[in-house]
Amino acid sequence: MSSSTGTGKIVIIITAPKGEGKRIARALVESRLAACVNIVQGLTSLYWWQGEIQEDQEELLIVKTRMDALNKLIDEVKKIHPYSVPEIVALPILGGNPDYLKWVDDEVRSS
Repeated sequence: MSSSTGTGKIVIIITAPKGEGKRIARALVESRLAACVNIVQGLTSLYWWQGEIQEDQEELLIVKTRMDALNKLIDEVKKIHPYSVPEIVALPILGGNPDYLKWVDDEVRSS
């Protein structure tokens, strides 16, 4: 399934402090807001925060889900994430392995 309008599936990237990624990932998968979350460790982030450049060791979460679950996923992450303004960025999946995309559909519960 692919088209210029996408598949209805998205990839969400979330950064988390070192050691927090697994807890957040597990909560998203257990709540069926995500079919899968990859945790990439060893990330160094440099960013502006409160007028200063910060440097932190973080983990990158790569979340596979459906577009219709996005708002609930954002709400859940904001509840459990230690940052006051967590990075949660959604990117459309324009195409891919139809069997994998069906699996994402089957595993995510948006309501």
